[in-house]
Amino acid sequence: MLTEQKLLSLKENTRLRKISMILSQNAHDIKTGKTPDWDYLDMVIAMAGLEAVPREVADSDPRRAMLILQDYAGILLARLGSEPSDWDITDSIGNLDVSKRLIQDKILILDRLRSPYNVGAVFRSADSFGVKKIILIEETASPDHPHARRTSRGCTDTVDWQYMTEEEAVSYLSSCNMPVLALELGGEDINTYKFPPCGVAILGNEEFGISPALLKCCTDRITINTAGTKGSLNVSVATGILLQRWF
Repeated sequence: MLTEQKLLSLKENTRLRKISMILSQNAHDIKTGKTPDWDYLDMVIAMAGLEAVPREVADSDPRRAMLILQDYAGILLARLGSEPSDWDITDSIGNLDVSKRLIQDKILILDRLRSPYNVGAVFRSADSFGVKKIILIEETASPDHPHARRTSRGCTDTVDWQYMTEEEAVSYLSSCNMPVLALELGGEDINTYKFPPCGVAILGNEEFGISPALLKCCTDRITINTAGTKGSLNVSVATGILLQRWF
């Protein structure tokens, strides 16, 4: 349990992140039937500039108290611009713990994805399914864009990435000595395709798909068959399906 003096000695962002973790942990403790130290919680809640949990609520309605603490934890993370999911694996100061990732020899190339929301969602799936690195072709939305960072839930910091021109990417693919997969229409059904243990997968622009120059570098083409009115899936959704199958 961090003392008031210790909390006050921390930089503001670190202090708020610590308080968020304290509140979240106590919320989980209440869920398992434990009674928290409300005097201590009143102190850390006040330090964060939030209203104390009414003692009558704490005493008579544990579930309500639990939800208030969890809400407060979320408010503080939102204030910091970092809102990890409930079951994220974090380090001692609340950042996503990169050391816990299982990283495989798999690389993604994003070919001119324009939407930062899609880029962020791809990073989140890449973090979950062992992607080693993401290469972004110039004109792809930046992982540092606020919408990308928010959608990725912190994963733009856990998966390595770099920008390349199309020419640099073609040169890289020509010398990488790995299978190069295209997620495109007109390929082998993803349900029957036998994935290699390592390789590069290229994901194309939301409207126009993979560029001809990059497509020429591909050794395999994979397709997700659908049965709806749309010609294809959202690129981030399709990426999630691809990466889960490959994983």
